[in-house]
Amino acid sequence: MPTPFLISASILSSDFSRLGEQIHEAELAGADWIHLDVMDGHFVPNLTMGPVIVEACRKVTKLPLDVHLMVESPENFLAAFANAGSSILSVHVEACPHLHRTIQTIHELGCKAGVVLNPATPADLVRPILPMVDLVLVLSVNPGYSGQDFLPEVLPKLSDLQRELERINHPVWLEIDGGINASTLPLARGAGATVFVAANAIFKHPDGIASGIHQLRALLSG
Repeated sequence: MPTPFLISASILSSDFSRLGEQIHEAELAGADWIHLDVMDGHFVPNLTMGPVIVEACRKVTKLPLDVHLMVESPENFLAAFANAGSSILSVHVEACPHLHRTIQTIHELGCKAGVVLNPATPADLVRPILPMVDLVLVLSVNPGYSGQDFLPEVLPKLSDLQRELERINHPVWLEIDGGINASTLPLARGAGATVFVAANAIFKHPDGIASGIHQLRALLSG
């Protein structure tokens, strides 16, 4: 892994009228990745962005684009998002009846592959796929909307996954997304997370984007 802990800045809470400017600001402040939440209005109750937004982000930053596909039949969209400039494509175990094939396709398209668990989905469902993936994303809110409260019930699952990854000795980013802020990030770090997706804590920080990132970074460096 490039660094012990990474911050993935989620543009779902950004000002889309100033998207390029805000991504640039996040990059200058030390964000490691840019996180994009793709929602189709079917798998989750919201509709957000498509490949065109990924392409726009790719034009304004060299940071890895961490693309979370909250969609039904994600295998139908992998090529479009890969061609748009995604660095990481993460798919839900709940949406992929042929998960091994989907992960293989993501790698064939030249992207890192991630698998995602909803809060109520047990870790056991991803154990068979762990040796194949580059990232495991544990959601700490129910997917669909930014700004929800962190669900501490997911922390034991995060710890279970960390132990399993250590057991199989496979280097995987263990990412957490949902309600991550200055209060909850230390809990997630203590449970084993290595990548922290933050939306409101960065793009809606009262003192600005840089202050939001610096506050989170200080907690990771302590």
